[in-house]
Amino acid sequence: MYPLKFNNIYFDKIWGGRDLEIFRDNLPEGNIGESWDIACHPHGTGIVSNGDYKGKSLKELIEKEKEKVVGTEISLDRFPLLVKLINAKDKLSVQVHPDDEYGYRVEGEPGKTEVWYVLEAFEGANLVVGTKDCTKEQFVEAIKKGSFDQYMNRIEVKKGEVFFVKSGLVHAIGEGVIIAEIQQNSDTTYRVYDYNRGRELHIDKALETIDFSLKGGKSKGIKVEYPGYTKTYFCLCEHFALEKFDITNNLKDISDKERFYILTCTEGHGKIVYDEGELNIVKGESVLIPATLGQYSIKGNLSVLKSYVPNIEKVEKEILESCTTS
Repeated sequence: MYPLKFNNIYFDKIWGGRDLEIFRDNLPEGNIGESWDIACHPHGTGIVSNGDYKGKSLKELIEKEKEKVVGTEISLDRFPLLVKLINAKDKLSVQVHPDDEYGYRVEGEPGKTEVWYVLEAFEGANLVVGTKDCTKEQFVEAIKKGSFDQYMNRIEVKKGEVFFVKSGLVHAIGEGVIIAEIQQNSDTTYRVYDYNRGRELHIDKALETIDFSLKGGKSKGIKVEYPGYTKTYFCLCEHFALEKFDITNNLKDISDKERFYILTCTEGHGKIVYDEGELNIVKGESVLIPATLGQYSIKGNLSVLKSYVPNIEKVEKEILESCTTS
């Protein structure tokens, strides 16, 4: 096995734009709102773009190589993660995602918990993460009036900030941002309000899934210094872990036979060097590290997100040991 890149899957959205052209030269025409970069979903499945498996879909690759790709602790029935870039030139709808129980029961697919990394923030960039001083009754009244601003926890954001969006949390991506989003492999979204753009709303389902007790905010992370790089632990939950490496020279790592990794470059450029070769990685690209890759290095001056489905106890122990020895 070797590090895998995939063709970008682009989606034209009413709120999209052309900002991905800052670091991409393959955008199709239109207002591009989303690029699915590591995906294995009925609405979009990535096609390998490099190496011996070029032209195979991620679904086909998993069916052929099984645990060699995803790892021994990851179910072969459904790839667990979806990694995308979102370009919001205009604000997205006020929305919510269900949890797993509701998602499987009503939609036949998992719920959606996600995490946002602000890849670019332009003038006026903002996000909505949760409600404030709002009961369900007040929210229903706001839906009727189409007036939400007083209840929205709207935050001005900067490049490099991270926000954890749990299922059940009301949220909206505001205008003027490019977001790297790591999420459960689900495409279920319930729109509550869409600024009179004529798209379908899902108010009844949304009201059944919103958790008004949830509070949203910026993830501060735990940073640990190492020779040649820093590592920041941003979030850890049953669905995924997110870490960030700021590399100034060389980071040595090894794959985990129990699980795959996904690396997403957020700044700079470099190379992933492994036993049988090397692979360039630049800002905006994601690479799947198969469970059986073995030892590899990331060389260059770059920042990289690492996402994966964790063994929570194992990661918690790693964090404690890192903080103790650093």
